[in-house]
Order: sequence, then C-alpha cells, then structure tokens
Amino acid sequence: MSSPVLVLWDIDRTLLYVGNTDRLIYRELAHDLLGHPAQHLPAKGTGRTVPLAVRELLQRNGAPEADLDALVKQALQELPDRLDEYRSHMLEHGHLLPGAAQAVEAVHAHPGWVPSVVTGNLQRSAQIKLEAFGLAPCIDTALGGYSSDDPHRPHLVARAQQRAQAALGTTFDRTNTVIIGDSLEDVTTGVEGGAQVIGVASGTTPAQQLHQAGADRVLADLTQVEALKEAITALSHVCE
Repeated sequence: MSSPVLVLWDIDRTLLYVGNTDRLIYRELAHDLLGHPAQHLPAKGTGRTVPLAVRELLQRNGAPEADLDALVKQALQELPDRLDEYRSHMLEHGHLLPGAAQAVEAVHAHPGWVPSVVTGNLQRSAQIKLEAFGLAPCIDTALGGYSSDDPHRPHLVARAQQRAQAALGTTFDRTNTVIIGDSLEDVTTGVEGGAQVIGVASGTTPAQQLHQAGADRVLADLTQVEALKEAITALSHVCE
C-alpha cells in the first residue's frame, strides 16, 4: 500500500480572496495601537506571514522601537477576533476563486490524500476564513502549519509534517508532501521546507515566474481538477 500524501493548501489567492478585509483590519490595528491613521500598508499578494506583515505595518507607521515587540504581540492577539467580526464583510467583498470548492472536495475525497494547510495566516484566522467560505469540512486544519507556529514560512512545512505524523503514524517528507499555492513565497516554502509544489497562477504571480522560482507543476487555476489530481499523483511518486 502506498504512503499517504499530505496535501497542503495555501489559502489567500489560492482558494479564496477576502477583498480588502485584511487591509481594513491592518488600518484599524495601526490606528488603535499607534493613535494615528496608517500611511503605509503591507504589499498585497506576496504570501508573507502575518507576523512579519504586522511588524512592518507598525514599524513603518511610527511604532517606537522600544515598544515594537509588545505592540506586535498585542496586534497578533487581537487580529483573529477582529477578523471574526468581519465575516460578513469577507463574504460581501470577497469570493471563492474559480474551481476552489471542487478542487478541495476532490482532494478530500481521495482516500490516500490528507488535506491540510500551510499558510501565512495565524491558525485561528485560517480557520475563520475557511469556515466563512464553506471549505472547512474538507480541510483538516489541526494538521497544518501556520504563522502562529513560526513567522518563517518554510519552517511551517515541518510543523505540518510533524502534526500529520503524530496523528497518522506515517513519516511525511518531500516525497509525500505537496503544497498548492499562488505566490513565490509558496514556492520557496516548498523548495526550502521540504515539499513538492504545485503553483496556481490565480494570484498576483504569473505562471512563468512560478515555474522559474521552482514550482514542480503550474496550473492556470483550480478549475483544472483532473490536472490537479494528476499533478499530485505524479509529484508524490517523483522521488520514490
């Protein structure tokens, strides 16, 4: 019997788009913690982890260096609750990306695949987004890797693999771990962290750049469900 395959979904711009909800929360956090409106916001669609984005947000908007660590900690504690309050805003201004629901369901339905998450979101924020858009039943968020584990994204692959191994009793490594994501950070996460990578050109990064960065396969979007399944199958055997 072949080894199970750990399939790790990125969330933002791979499965769903939350519109300007995240940036609205960043603006609120900066104003409430610093006492003035934010003049600078983190760049969109880069795949950077939330702790790094929040640090940049506060630093670039004038947080005193002596208070920066404490302010970042407070912001990260508050962020999931603020996101939870904006569920209706996410649904009004955001949307599932084409094919995402069908792709997630197909991976979940495959008996040899273990669907979870590697994301720059904090764990609770990831769960809120997946729940809001109806994807949570098909993704085991208990086995994922999140920026609340480590702000350095490649380290999150090992966290997801360790959790999956503890739950299933199977060793997961590059030969049986596949990341599906839209950004250069997703590609780097797999290359450096120990996973095969399927790039999806549904975000701000063109397919050619995903290829050049080291993605093992690249799809235009998630509507190509059969192509996605074939890619997961091929990549999970490529190193055997």
